[in-house]
Amino acid sequence: MASPTTDGIVPRREDRPLVTGAARYCDDLAPPGALHAVFVRAPLAHGRILAIDPAPAAAMPGVAGVFTAADLGLPPLPPGDGPAAMARPVLATGTVRFLGEAVAVVVAGTRVQAMDAAEAVEVDYEPLEVVVDPRAALADDAPELFEGTGNLARERPWPEPSRALEGAEVVVRGRFVNQRVAAAPIEPNAAVAVPEPDRDGLTLYAPCQAPFWTRDTVAETLGLGPDQVRVVVPAVGGAFGARIHTYPEQVAVAALARRLGRPVRYVESRSETMLAMTHGRAQVQEVELAATRDGRITGLRARLLADGGAYPADAPSMPSSTRYMASGVYRIAKVEVAWACAATNTTPVAAYRGAGRPEATAMVERAVDLLAARLGIDPAELRRRNLIPARAFPYTTATRARYDSGDYQAALDRVLEAAGYHDLRATQAARRQRGEVRQLGIGLSVYVEVTGFGSEYGQVEVEPDGRVTARTGVSPHGQGHETAFAQLVAATLGVGTEQVAVVHSDTFAVPRGDGTMGSRSLQVGGSAVAEAAGKVLSKARALAAHLLEAPAEDVAVFPGEGLGVAGAPSTALAWAELAAAAADPDRRPPGMDAGLEAAVDFKPERSTFPFGAHLAVCEVDTETGLARLLRHLAVDDAGRIHNRVLAEGQVHGGIAQGVAQALFEEVGYDEDGNCLHGNLASYAMPSAADLPAFETMRMETPTPLNPLGVKGIGESGTVGSTPAVQNAVVDALAHLGVTHIDMPLTPERVWRAIQAAAGG
Repeated sequence: MASPTTDGIVPRREDRPLVTGAARYCDDLAPPGALHAVFVRAPLAHGRILAIDPAPAAAMPGVAGVFTAADLGLPPLPPGDGPAAMARPVLATGTVRFLGEAVAVVVAGTRVQAMDAAEAVEVDYEPLEVVVDPRAALADDAPELFEGTGNLARERPWPEPSRALEGAEVVVRGRFVNQRVAAAPIEPNAAVAVPEPDRDGLTLYAPCQAPFWTRDTVAETLGLGPDQVRVVVPAVGGAFGARIHTYPEQVAVAALARRLGRPVRYVESRSETMLAMTHGRAQVQEVELAATRDGRITGLRARLLADGGAYPADAPSMPSSTRYMASGVYRIAKVEVAWACAATNTTPVAAYRGAGRPEATAMVERAVDLLAARLGIDPAELRRRNLIPARAFPYTTATRARYDSGDYQAALDRVLEAAGYHDLRATQAARRQRGEVRQLGIGLSVYVEVTGFGSEYGQVEVEPDGRVTARTGVSPHGQGHETAFAQLVAATLGVGTEQVAVVHSDTFAVPRGDGTMGSRSLQVGGSAVAEAAGKVLSKARALAAHLLEAPAEDVAVFPGEGLGVAGAPSTALAWAELAAAAADPDRRPPGMDAGLEAAVDFKPERSTFPFGAHLAVCEVDTETGLARLLRHLAVDDAGRIHNRVLAEGQVHGGIAQGVAQALFEEVGYDEDGNCLHGNLASYAMPSAADLPAFETMRMETPTPLNPLGVKGIGESGTVGSTPAVQNAVVDALAHLGVTHIDMPLTPERVWRAIQAAAGG
């Protein structure tokens, strides 16, 4: 079918309720008679629970109950990619394994009453030895988080014998830390559960990315059928991957609503979210890059160590994804990546914007800069010599990733030209010659990532009044899905976007869906909706042909009018009239089903691979170590662009998060497992004042793998920006002998690197 994408600027329909305060988040939902839940959280990172005394709390005003794991009697959550022995309990059972783990839950008439009572619950712990470093966790004498299992969650060893470095003339080696970060969405975690005795079930309101996955987890854990659990996602204040899976607190709230026969509300504090919401990244990379003396990369070998936190259900998939994308944009014949994921006494690690792909790009792009420095070749030129050429697509890498389409050379050339690369290098050389305190650094990153997986549901129906309803299984949390999908349907059917209602995020209003993650919404969910709209149009065209006594191929869409004979607008039948005819067996053609409706489950043949090139210009004060980002340029190619405003928003947000990781953000723990960055006073995040105006450019290399020709763009900015900024800061100090600095590039860390290079 022809692509219904459009470059028209359509205002985001989601914005008005958000900016006027009409949008309803979980904390805005107050069912009559609702109780408030507050969780009792472990004050230590590892300990055996000897006793829990709920009596003092239970006697306090307004308290409806205090519940422990034994009281709820629920099985652990599904283990995901981790071993079953490491599955996470809904409430700690016998042992707490990270600071802030939920041990009990108090339910009371008001939130204040529940908070006061939670502090009164007496828990007796026996402290156990703590391990927070993943390397230490895998040592033979390490304390075990799960008795008798060791701390290895999953691993993929190197092939034997290893051949990645064979025949190399030059090998550079690096150890890179891709630090732990927090998603830190504006909205903390929350849930509102309402019992539904009429169907022996419940409705759960939760800010999540995959409502059907949440439904299935809650139903399985509570011993209910999927049809007994309705999940509704209200407005969501950010997610970034951390809301893909279901949290134990959400399951507990659902169980309490069933048990008490009353609605139960739960909203975390910011400090709770920093401790209990999953973290991201947390990967140590030891990489070796082999090449010829003239700069042709011949092989890459890497060992990845991922910190899975206390319950590594989703964490193993991150280093697996890093391995898959380890070649980056380069022709590398031999790639070997081994990885291991360890359990530690820290907050569990899961997906965070990019989920393994930013880690891969950071690894290979830092290694390429090390190689450029070793060989004395300009970083841009070294990249140019090794890029996969446009004529080579589709291209299969050594890790069996099959890239669909791309033109990496064009992206690199465009960002270099836009930045005035040669002039920047001249300015840098002049500053170095003058010995200025503030030195200039130019950092490059050419990236490719993988997006779009699974299948997705889409349905389009013309209502009796001529309005159109589109249903989708994807669930937005700020991206503009309603606007984008309304555009798809409107462009196909020739109606205004205001005539298209988009229904999502309700497991009773949509029959199925996978949700929103992996930059898949438009290319998979949008393709499903677009194909459903195309089928509705085909049916309407056949119906109009029957009513107008004309050949179906002569029936055309008259935007704003309906369907009629091509060249004769006066014959146009409005969509309301067509819907009425489709419902009337006497007016529709023999054999045609009633109604103007179609549903599609779209499953692409394989994933798509967006790409791009980023260039960062940083200024580093060599006396204080302060690094400032002066310019950031990005050329991102996500295939055909459907809505430029939405795409631009995704790229800007992604760059901001990528820059934040490079310069500011980190979650750290002391040796006792205490979180050193458990609130926004200690967890550094940039404001708009800390970031320059981003200079963004689009390329469009359509993919053949979906009818829209689109690829994902939700994570591209994050993938490309982080290594560009890191490379820029290191580049600013290269003439001083600095070869690498781990993120975040804080003034202290940069200053220490300068002193170490000077022998200080």
